[in-house]
Formats: sequence, structure tokens, C-alpha cells
Amino acid sequence: MKLNHLDLFSGIGGFHLGFEKAGFEVSSYFSEIDKYAIDVYKNNFKNSKYVGSVSDVRATDLPKIDAITFGSPCQDFSLAGRRKGLGGVRSSLIAEAIRLINECKPRFFIWENVKGTFSSNNGADFWAIIQAFTNIGGYRLEWQLLNTKWFLPQNRERIYLVGYLGDRSKGQVFPIKEAYDNPFKKVRNKTRKSTSEQNTHSRTISSRIHKMGNDDTYIQVNSATKKGYEVAKKGDSINYSNPKSETRRGRVGKGVAQTLDTACNQAVIKNVTNNKVTNNCITEAIGLIRRLTPIECERLQGFPDNWTKYGTQGEISDTQRYKMCGNAVTVDVVEAVVKNIINIIK
Repeated sequence: MKLNHLDLFSGIGGFHLGFEKAGFEVSSYFSEIDKYAIDVYKNNFKNSKYVGSVSDVRATDLPKIDAITFGSPCQDFSLAGRRKGLGGVRSSLIAEAIRLINECKPRFFIWENVKGTFSSNNGADFWAIIQAFTNIGGYRLEWQLLNTKWFLPQNRERIYLVGYLGDRSKGQVFPIKEAYDNPFKKVRNKTRKSTSEQNTHSRTISSRIHKMGNDDTYIQVNSATKKGYEVAKKGDSINYSNPKSETRRGRVGKGVAQTLDTACNQAVIKNVTNNKVTNNCITEAIGLIRRLTPIECERLQGFPDNWTKYGTQGEISDTQRYKMCGNAVTVDVVEAVVKNIINIIK
């Protein structure tokens, strides 16, 4: 099936790639302001067309659009942010997406955003957005909170809202259930040489490291729990942002990465080397914790290896690669949503 796709706040093309994996032949017109993301998008989708900032896009400049997708900036809705809601500068950009839906009248649209949108301003912001979609007229709306860990080993909860032309007689898009097949096989660890920066993270957050036997090494990570710590073992993830915080909890992911952010404050525990052990407590562990690699972040979001390594202008820094992966939508989740949409609109 062929699809003319307007990809707003496009990032590195997670929606586009999800459409392709679901079986569409996609012609994308994409809007983005981050120069690195634009470069990566152009490099991976060479037939796509860049259409500028979302505020400059007009339906009269486009062909007939079949689908509009947008993961509008989420900082003003995020539980980790300042929660300015719809009054925030970033979140107000959703109005531009709604304008384009009204102008283009696509067969369907998909909006992705953070879980905090549900609770922003006691829920008033979410329902204001629903009302705005409803006012366009003709679209049936469905939404669900989906988690990347149902498909890949990353705990990433996001709202997916779908609007489509038609009625319920053809079925529903949601609910979507856990449907992965051993996702841990999809994200294989890559060996990466330790750097002084990574070793600093190790010494900062790993204040209590214990060894019980040859292989059973674990870390007590400071956390605001009853015990005052969480236990992390080889293969677990650790979020090392604000390592000295006395109120932070949920730092350890048990065999699953926590939500990727733009700075990649994520580490994994690996084999211990060059240890000094005193009374069953490791006083020094070099390379015990290492930061996730850009490739691992790409895999955790469902992208092929080195998807973000190159743009049309050449190689891209790890800093920008981490940022782009943290801002991306998860390809496998998009694919699952789109496959259900196909059953309704085809």
C-alpha cells in the first residue's frame, strides 16, 4: 500500500520506519527543526521531502496526505518537567498539528506523547486536546497508554492516540497487548572501552558494591526505599542522573532499560575487573558500570544499528546520537499501532 505521509516533529523517522515495517510504501513530507535529526532523516529516507518548521507548513503546498503523525514536544507535559501544560511554549505547538489535520483531512493521524499528558493540570489539558480533535469533525478517536517493554527491553510509557475516518463497525485499533518474543535477544550488548568519564560514574553511584561468590556481584544503589537502596546485578540497568539525590527511587531496571532520555543517563552492570575486595565488599571496581552505547540506544528504540551515526553531511557525535534516540518514538510500537489501523482503513 502506498502512503503520503506528513511527519511532523519527525525526529529521526520512527513513524516513517514503523509504517514501512507495517507494509506501507511511504512518501514522507517531514517537518523538524533539529539540524542533526533533519540530516539523519534525509540520509535514511533519501526520497523524503523536508517542508520546514511546522508553523510554516500549509496543505496547499502538499499533495493529498493520507496520514499525519506527530510526537509534539513533551517537556511541558512531562512528570519530570515543570508541568506548564498547554500554556507552555513547546506544547502549544500541538495547535499547529491540529491545524494541519483540519487542512489536510488525512485518512488517519497518530499522536504520541508522554504519560504526564493525562494528568497535566488535573487532566484538563488532555481533555482540551481531545475536544480540539473532536471539533475537526468526522474522526473516530481511540487512545491507549503503551509501553515499549512489551516489544523491547525499555520501560517507556507513552500515550498513542489515533484518529481515523470511519466508524466502529470495521473494528478497533486498541487495545494492544504485550506481544513480544524474547525482546532481550534484540538488544545485544556491545563491548565498549571504558573511558575516564564512565569510570567516574562508576565511583560516584557505586558506593556500596558487594561480591558473594565468584559471579554473584551486586550493587546497592542509593534510593528512597525502606532499605535505602535498590539491588542491581549484572545485566540490570541503572539511571545515574542526580546520583546523590535522597528522594529519587526506581533507579534500577531489572533486566530492562529505563526510559531513554536525551542525555542517556543510563548504565548497565558488566563483569567486574581489577577489584580490591575487603570483607566481601568491593572497595574499587574499575569498569563495573558502563554507559549504554549509541547502538544499544538505537536498538532499544527499534532502529537498525548506526541509524543515527551518519547524516548527509557526515558522521554525527555520540552526544547528538543519544539526544536523537531519547527524543524518538519506538519503531516497534508504531508498527503494532499501524497494523491495527490497516485492518480498519484498507
